[in-house]
Amino acid sequence: MAASGMVSTETAPFALERATDDLAEGAAKLAGELGSVPVATVLEDANRTAGTKAGTAAIGSMKPKPTHWYAFDEGDQDTADWYPQGLTGSDDSGTLGVPVFLASWYYKPEAGERGIRVTFLSPETLKYRHALLVLARPDGSYGPIDIHAGGIACHGGLLYVADTVRGLRVFDLANVLDLRTAQDDLGDGKRAGRHGRKFHAFGYRYVIPQTDFWRVVKPGPRFSFVSIDRSTTTPQLVTGEFRGDDPDGWVARWGLDLAGGEPDDAFVMGHPKIQGATSRDGRWYLSQGGETSSHNGKLLVYADGELETRPFPIGPEDLTVQDGALWSLTEFRNKRGIFAVPL
Repeated sequence: MAASGMVSTETAPFALERATDDLAEGAAKLAGELGSVPVATVLEDANRTAGTKAGTAAIGSMKPKPTHWYAFDEGDQDTADWYPQGLTGSDDSGTLGVPVFLASWYYKPEAGERGIRVTFLSPETLKYRHALLVLARPDGSYGPIDIHAGGIACHGGLLYVADTVRGLRVFDLANVLDLRTAQDDLGDGKRAGRHGRKFHAFGYRYVIPQTDFWRVVKPGPRFSFVSIDRSTTTPQLVTGEFRGDDPDGWVARWGLDLAGGEPDDAFVMGHPKIQGATSRDGRWYLSQGGETSSHNGKLLVYADGELETRPFPIGPEDLTVQDGALWSLTEFRNKRGIFAVPL
Protein backbone atom coordinates (compact mmCIF):
# COMPACT_ATOMS: atom_id res chain seq x y z
CA MET A 1 0.00 0.00 0.00
CA ALA A 2 1.39 3.40 -0.97
CA ALA A 3 2.47 5.60 1.91
CA SER A 4 1.22 9.17 2.35
CA GLY A 5 4.15 11.25 3.57
CA MET A 6 7.08 9.85 5.54
CA VAL A 7 6.15 6.81 7.62
CA SER A 8 8.43 4.82 9.94
CA THR A 9 9.16 1.28 8.77
CA GLU A 10 11.13 -1.80 9.86
CA THR A 11 14.93 -1.54 9.73
CA ALA A 12 15.83 -5.23 9.30
CA PRO A 13 15.47 -5.34 5.48
CA PHE A 14 18.23 -2.74 5.09
CA ALA A 15 20.92 -4.44 7.19
CA LEU A 16 24.51 -4.17 5.92
CA GLU A 17 27.55 -6.36 6.49
CA ARG A 18 31.21 -5.64 5.85
CA ALA A 19 32.73 -7.40 2.82
CA THR A 20 36.29 -6.12 2.55
CA ASP A 21 37.66 -9.36 1.04
CA ASP A 22 40.88 -8.47 -0.83
CA LEU A 23 39.91 -4.85 -1.59
CA ALA A 24 42.30 -3.31 0.94
CA GLU A 25 45.11 -5.58 -0.26
CA GLY A 26 44.53 -4.61 -3.88
CA ALA A 27 44.41 -0.90 -3.03
CA ALA A 28 47.62 -1.19 -0.99
CA LYS A 29 49.37 -2.94 -3.89
CA LEU A 30 48.47 -0.13 -6.28
CA ALA A 31 49.34 2.54 -3.71
CA GLY A 32 52.75 0.92 -3.34
CA GLU A 33 53.47 1.61 -7.00
CA LEU A 34 51.76 4.97 -7.49
CA GLY A 35 52.35 7.92 -5.17
CA SER A 36 49.40 9.47 -3.36
CA VAL A 37 48.55 13.17 -3.19
CA PRO A 38 46.23 15.16 -0.89
CA VAL A 39 42.99 16.63 -2.19
CA ALA A 40 44.60 20.09 -2.06
CA THR A 41 47.13 18.98 -4.68
CA VAL A 42 44.38 17.74 -7.01
CA LEU A 43 42.76 21.19 -6.79
CA GLU A 44 46.07 22.94 -7.40
CA ASP A 45 46.50 20.76 -10.48
CA ALA A 46 42.93 21.33 -11.69
CA ASN A 47 42.59 21.42 -15.48
CA ARG A 48 38.98 22.58 -15.90
CA THR A 49 37.09 25.71 -14.90
CA ALA A 50 33.48 25.97 -13.77
CA GLY A 51 31.40 29.03 -14.56
CA THR A 52 28.29 30.74 -13.28
CA LYS A 53 26.28 31.11 -16.49
CA ALA A 54 26.46 27.85 -18.46
CA GLY A 55 23.77 25.26 -17.83
CA THR A 56 21.39 27.73 -16.24
CA ALA A 57 18.57 26.39 -18.41
CA ALA A 58 18.26 23.89 -15.55
CA ILE A 59 16.86 26.65 -13.34
CA GLY A 60 13.76 26.70 -15.54
CA SER A 61 10.78 28.25 -13.74
CA MET A 62 12.41 28.11 -10.30
CA LYS A 63 11.78 31.25 -8.19
CA PRO A 64 13.61 32.33 -6.17
CA LYS A 65 16.67 31.13 -8.06
CA PRO A 66 19.57 29.26 -6.39
CA THR A 67 21.81 31.41 -4.23
CA HIS A 68 24.91 29.87 -5.89
CA TRP A 69 25.40 28.18 -9.27
CA TYR A 70 28.65 26.52 -10.37
CA ALA A 71 28.33 25.20 -13.92
CA PHE A 72 30.55 22.49 -15.36
CA ASP A 73 32.58 23.50 -18.44
CA GLU A 74 31.42 23.22 -22.06
CA GLY A 75 32.79 19.73 -22.58
CA ASP A 76 31.14 18.38 -19.45
CA GLN A 77 27.89 20.20 -20.24
CA ASP A 78 27.57 18.66 -23.68
CA THR A 79 28.87 15.11 -23.23
CA ALA A 80 26.35 12.32 -23.70
CA ASP A 81 28.81 9.82 -22.21
CA TRP A 82 29.07 11.01 -18.59
CA TYR A 83 26.19 11.98 -16.27
CA PRO A 84 26.66 13.64 -12.83
CA GLN A 85 24.78 12.03 -9.93
CA GLY A 86 26.22 12.30 -6.42
CA LEU A 87 27.42 15.27 -4.38
CA THR A 88 29.32 15.71 -1.12
CA GLY A 89 31.82 18.17 0.26
CA SER A 90 34.45 19.15 2.78
CA ASP A 91 31.85 20.01 5.44
CA ASP A 92 30.63 16.40 5.30
CA SER A 93 34.19 15.15 5.68
CA GLY A 94 35.53 17.50 8.31
CA THR A 95 39.14 16.45 7.59
CA LEU A 96 39.98 17.22 3.94
CA GLY A 97 41.78 20.44 4.82
CA VAL A 98 40.46 22.58 1.95
CA PRO A 99 36.98 23.72 0.84
CA VAL A 100 35.88 21.32 -1.90
CA PHE A 101 32.89 19.69 -3.54
CA LEU A 102 33.03 16.13 -4.84
CA ALA A 103 30.63 14.99 -7.56
CA SER A 104 30.21 11.46 -8.95
CA TRP A 105 29.55 10.67 -12.62
CA TYR A 106 28.66 7.40 -14.33
CA TYR A 107 29.55 6.38 -17.89
CA LYS A 108 26.33 5.82 -19.82
CA PRO A 109 27.26 4.05 -23.10
CA GLU A 110 27.01 0.28 -22.88
CA ALA A 111 29.97 -0.19 -25.21
CA GLY A 112 33.48 0.63 -24.03
CA GLU A 113 32.63 0.79 -20.32
CA ARG A 114 34.60 3.45 -18.41
CA GLY A 115 32.97 3.10 -15.02
CA ILE A 116 32.62 6.01 -12.61
CA ARG A 117 34.61 9.14 -11.86
CA VAL A 118 34.62 11.78 -9.16
CA THR A 119 35.09 15.53 -9.63
CA PHE A 120 37.03 17.65 -7.13
CA LEU A 121 35.82 21.26 -7.45
CA SER A 122 37.08 24.25 -5.47
CA PRO A 123 34.31 26.73 -4.54
CA GLU A 124 37.06 29.33 -4.04
CA THR A 125 38.66 29.17 -7.52
CA LEU A 126 35.96 27.23 -9.45
CA LYS A 127 38.78 25.07 -10.81
CA TYR A 128 38.13 21.35 -10.94
CA ARG A 129 39.50 18.00 -12.02
CA HIS A 130 38.13 14.48 -12.51
CA ALA A 131 39.61 11.27 -11.05
CA LEU A 132 38.74 7.68 -11.97
CA LEU A 133 37.43 5.34 -9.28
CA VAL A 134 38.82 1.84 -9.78
CA LEU A 135 38.75 -1.69 -8.45
CA ALA A 136 42.30 -2.88 -7.70
CA ARG A 137 43.39 -6.49 -7.21
CA PRO A 138 46.23 -7.99 -5.17
CA ASP A 139 48.07 -9.01 -8.37
CA GLY A 140 48.45 -5.32 -9.26
CA SER A 141 45.76 -5.16 -11.92
CA TYR A 142 42.91 -2.65 -11.76
CA GLY A 143 39.96 -1.51 -13.83
CA PRO A 144 36.76 0.57 -13.96
CA ILE A 145 33.69 -0.04 -11.78
CA ASP A 146 30.44 -0.40 -13.70
CA ILE A 147 27.79 1.09 -11.38
CA HIS A 148 25.45 4.10 -11.38
CA ALA A 149 27.08 5.92 -8.41
CA GLY A 150 23.78 7.70 -7.77
CA GLY A 151 24.97 9.23 -4.50
CA ILE A 152 28.16 9.88 -2.54
CA ALA A 153 29.03 11.07 0.97
CA CYS A 154 32.36 11.77 2.62
CA HIS A 155 33.00 11.12 6.32
CA GLY A 156 36.53 11.82 7.49
CA GLY A 157 38.75 10.53 4.69
CA LEU A 158 36.28 7.88 3.51
CA LEU A 159 34.11 8.35 0.45
CA TYR A 160 30.91 6.26 0.43
CA VAL A 161 29.48 5.55 -3.03
CA ALA A 162 26.02 4.09 -3.60
CA ASP A 163 26.00 0.78 -5.47
CA THR A 164 22.37 0.34 -6.48
CA VAL A 165 21.83 -3.36 -5.78
CA ARG A 166 24.81 -4.17 -3.54
CA GLY A 167 25.09 -1.43 -0.91
CA LEU A 168 27.92 1.06 -0.33
CA ARG A 169 31.41 0.99 -1.81
CA VAL A 170 34.13 2.79 0.15
CA PHE A 171 37.15 4.70 -1.15
CA ASP A 172 39.93 6.13 1.02
CA LEU A 173 40.84 9.69 -0.03
CA ALA A 174 44.30 9.12 1.41
CA ASN A 175 44.73 6.98 -1.72
CA VAL A 176 44.30 9.57 -4.47
CA LEU A 177 47.01 8.07 -6.69
CA ASP A 178 48.94 10.01 -9.33
CA LEU A 179 49.99 8.15 -12.50
CA ARG A 180 52.74 10.70 -13.07
CA THR A 181 54.60 9.50 -9.98
CA ALA A 182 55.37 6.30 -11.92
CA GLN A 183 55.67 7.52 -15.53
CA ASP A 184 56.06 10.64 -17.67
CA ASP A 185 52.65 10.48 -19.35
CA LEU A 186 49.07 9.39 -18.71
CA GLY A 187 49.20 6.29 -20.85
CA ASP A 188 46.59 5.26 -23.40
CA GLY A 189 43.43 7.39 -23.17
CA LYS A 190 41.35 4.49 -24.48
CA ARG A 191 42.16 1.95 -21.79
CA ALA A 192 42.46 1.55 -18.03
CA GLY A 193 44.68 -0.75 -16.00
CA ARG A 194 48.24 -1.96 -16.23
CA HIS A 195 49.31 -2.79 -19.80
CA GLY A 196 52.75 -3.03 -21.30
CA ARG A 197 54.47 -2.06 -18.03
CA LYS A 198 52.53 1.19 -17.95
CA PHE A 199 49.53 2.52 -16.05
CA HIS A 200 46.43 3.72 -17.89
CA ALA A 201 43.22 5.40 -16.70
CA PHE A 202 41.34 6.56 -19.82
CA GLY A 203 43.50 9.68 -19.82
CA TYR A 204 42.84 10.64 -16.20
CA ARG A 205 45.88 11.52 -14.11
CA TYR A 206 44.42 10.37 -10.78
CA VAL A 207 42.89 7.05 -9.76
CA ILE A 208 41.28 6.14 -6.42
CA PRO A 209 41.01 2.41 -5.62
CA GLN A 210 38.14 0.95 -3.62
CA THR A 211 39.21 -0.10 -0.11
CA ASP A 212 36.06 -1.47 1.52
CA PHE A 213 32.47 -2.58 0.90
CA TRP A 214 29.26 -2.60 2.94
CA ARG A 215 26.94 -5.07 1.25
CA VAL A 216 23.26 -5.75 1.85
CA VAL A 217 22.74 -8.84 4.00
CA LYS A 218 19.67 -9.86 2.04
CA PRO A 219 19.19 -8.81 -1.62
CA GLY A 220 16.29 -6.47 -2.30
CA PRO A 221 16.99 -2.92 -1.07
CA ARG A 222 18.30 -0.48 -3.66
CA PHE A 223 20.82 2.21 -2.72
CA SER A 224 20.33 5.30 -4.88
CA PHE A 225 21.70 8.25 -2.88
CA VAL A 226 23.85 9.02 0.19
CA SER A 227 24.40 12.00 2.51
CA ILE A 228 25.69 12.89 5.98
CA ASP A 229 23.73 14.44 8.86
CA ARG A 230 26.21 16.26 11.13
CA SER A 231 23.55 18.01 13.22
CA THR A 232 23.15 14.99 15.52
CA THR A 233 25.33 14.10 18.52
CA THR A 234 26.79 11.23 16.50
CA PRO A 235 26.98 11.94 12.75
CA GLN A 236 24.68 9.78 10.67
CA LEU A 237 24.94 8.34 7.19
CA VAL A 238 21.69 8.76 5.26
CA THR A 239 20.90 6.56 2.27
CA GLY A 240 17.84 5.40 0.40
CA GLU A 241 16.08 4.39 -2.76
CA PHE A 242 14.84 6.07 -5.94
CA ARG A 243 11.62 4.71 -7.41
CA GLY A 244 10.11 6.08 -10.60
CA ASP A 245 6.33 6.33 -10.22
CA ASP A 246 6.18 4.41 -6.94
CA PRO A 247 6.01 6.44 -3.68
CA ASP A 248 7.24 3.54 -1.53
CA GLY A 249 10.97 4.25 -1.78
CA TRP A 250 12.81 4.05 1.56
CA VAL A 251 15.37 6.15 3.41
CA ALA A 252 17.42 5.10 6.45
CA ARG A 253 20.15 6.37 8.79
CA TRP A 254 23.21 4.64 10.25
CA GLY A 255 25.47 5.95 13.00
CA LEU A 256 29.06 6.82 12.00
CA ASP A 257 31.63 5.39 12.06
CA LEU A 258 29.67 2.76 10.14
CA ALA A 259 29.60 -0.60 11.91
CA GLY A 260 27.05 -2.43 9.79
CA GLY A 261 23.93 -4.19 10.94
CA GLU A 262 20.52 -2.58 10.82
CA PRO A 263 20.13 1.20 10.48
CA ASP A 264 19.11 3.32 13.47
CA ASP A 265 15.81 4.15 11.80
CA ALA A 266 14.09 3.84 8.43
CA PHE A 267 11.13 5.43 6.65
CA VAL A 268 8.96 4.98 3.59
CA MET A 269 9.16 8.41 1.94
CA GLY A 270 5.68 8.52 0.41
CA HIS A 271 6.81 10.32 -2.77
CA PRO A 272 8.01 9.04 -6.17
CA LYS A 273 11.13 10.13 -8.06
CA ILE A 274 13.25 10.94 -4.98
CA GLN A 275 16.81 11.46 -6.25
CA GLY A 276 18.44 12.52 -2.98
CA ALA A 277 17.68 12.90 0.71
CA THR A 278 19.26 14.23 3.86
CA SER A 279 18.24 15.23 7.37
CA ARG A 280 19.32 18.27 9.38
CA ASP A 281 18.26 19.64 12.76
CA GLY A 282 15.20 17.39 12.85
CA ARG A 283 14.09 18.19 9.30
CA TRP A 284 14.03 15.95 6.24
CA TYR A 285 14.95 17.25 2.77
CA LEU A 286 13.95 15.22 -0.31
CA SER A 287 15.11 16.04 -3.85
CA GLN A 288 12.33 15.10 -6.27
CA GLY A 289 12.78 14.88 -10.03
CA GLY A 290 10.31 16.41 -12.49
CA GLU A 291 8.03 14.57 -14.87
CA THR A 292 10.49 14.92 -17.78
CA SER A 293 13.93 16.36 -18.54
CA SER A 294 12.28 19.72 -19.23
CA HIS A 295 10.17 19.95 -16.06
CA ASN A 296 11.38 21.45 -12.80
CA GLY A 297 11.87 19.24 -9.79
CA LYS A 298 10.77 19.97 -6.23
CA LEU A 299 12.42 20.18 -2.83
CA LEU A 300 10.22 18.46 -0.26
CA VAL A 301 10.88 19.53 3.33
CA TYR A 302 9.39 17.75 6.35
CA ALA A 303 9.43 19.48 9.76
CA ASP A 304 7.42 18.01 12.65
CA GLY A 305 5.54 15.86 10.19
CA GLU A 306 4.40 18.83 8.08
CA LEU A 307 5.33 19.00 4.38
CA GLU A 308 6.59 22.17 2.69
CA THR A 309 7.14 22.06 -1.08
CA ARG A 310 9.80 24.40 -2.47
CA PRO A 311 10.93 25.15 -6.05
CA PHE A 312 13.94 23.26 -7.41
CA PRO A 313 15.79 23.08 -10.76
CA ILE A 314 15.34 20.62 -13.61
CA GLY A 315 17.10 17.31 -13.02
CA PRO A 316 18.07 17.60 -9.31
CA GLU A 317 20.05 14.76 -7.78
CA ASP A 318 21.91 14.00 -4.53
CA LEU A 319 21.91 16.42 -1.54
CA THR A 320 24.58 17.72 0.83
CA VAL A 321 24.94 20.54 3.36
CA GLN A 322 27.89 22.94 3.11
CA ASP A 323 28.49 26.45 4.49
CA GLY A 324 25.05 26.47 6.10
CA ALA A 325 23.19 25.88 2.82
CA LEU A 326 21.63 22.90 1.05
CA TRP A 327 23.44 21.89 -2.16
CA SER A 328 22.57 19.61 -5.04
CA LEU A 329 23.54 19.14 -8.69
CA THR A 330 21.69 18.70 -11.97
CA GLU A 331 22.29 15.90 -14.45
CA PHE A 332 20.88 16.64 -17.91
CA ARG A 333 23.01 17.69 -20.91
CA ASN A 334 23.68 21.43 -21.11
CA LYS A 335 21.82 21.85 -17.81
CA ARG A 336 24.59 20.75 -15.44
CA GLY A 337 25.62 22.62 -12.34
CA ILE A 338 26.18 22.48 -8.59
CA PHE A 339 23.79 24.82 -6.78
CA ALA A 340 22.73 26.01 -3.33
CA VAL A 341 19.44 26.96 -1.69
CA PRO A 342 18.67 27.97 1.91
CA LEU A 343 18.04 25.16 4.40
